[in-house]
Amino acid sequence: MKAIPTFKLRNGEQMPVLGQGTWNMGESPAQAAAEVRALQAGIDLGMTLIDTAEMYADGGSEKVVGKAIAGRRSEIFLVSKVLPHNASRRGTIAACEASLKRLGTDYLDLYLLHWRGSHPLSATVEAMETLAAQGKIHGWGVSNLDTDDIDELLEEHHGDQCQSNQVLYNLSRRGIEYDLLPQSVERGVPIMAYSPIEQGRILKNAALAAVAQRHGATPAQIALAWVLRRPGVVAIPKASDEAHVKLNRACLEFTLTDADLKELDAAFPPPRRKQALAML
Repeated sequence: MKAIPTFKLRNGEQMPVLGQGTWNMGESPAQAAAEVRALQAGIDLGMTLIDTAEMYADGGSEKVVGKAIAGRRSEIFLVSKVLPHNASRRGTIAACEASLKRLGTDYLDLYLLHWRGSHPLSATVEAMETLAAQGKIHGWGVSNLDTDDIDELLEEHHGDQCQSNQVLYNLSRRGIEYDLLPQSVERGVPIMAYSPIEQGRILKNAALAAVAQRHGATPAQIALAWVLRRPGVVAIPKASDEAHVKLNRACLEFTLTDADLKELDAAFPPPRRKQALAML
């Protein structure tokens, strides 16, 4: 099994390019034990990047992650997010401290602004830099910010410390390829692709199925391999059971050919003009 490559962030930290998402985890007490086992199975397979957020199940997802990483924190690249209405200077710090408590850790590897709200970016950046100085986070970034927002962010004092931008990206959501993705690559700010298989909605596509059949893969594995084909793109698929985790992990075993990519382009055309940033 191929080792999971890493991307060197601007702060020198190494972030794995394939991790585990946790959106919708922590919502059902009856499912919590299975969710913990799934995350632990992923960690055992080297999927040590785990992404969560205070929004997910009102902190319930962070509690599930906390149980999954207990005793293994040093192995994990841990990401969480602050909600926009909490993203004032004081609110960001308080939100981070609450997330740390739920996660059972004293630091995050990466802390993201979940999307842009009414609080000025300057206040959020100031709070992020304070948290970094206190050792509560090793780095910070953003989520769901488009090119204009990134331009504005980078003009802020310490805005150049932004380590990553987490956005919706998959075969059916290719708008970022027109401008945001090239901008991110140029500036060394990797894209973290959430919902990389569009929450399963693209998996019955005939072209995707045909490519998967040629490779002896599942459509989801090919969809993940497609996302990860580009340098500077990280994928964080969610899996709630161990078998699904193993299938996600094996996506790195498949290399798409030019013919594969051409067939997928025909089914999922790349953008020809600027598109509004898609969000789920």
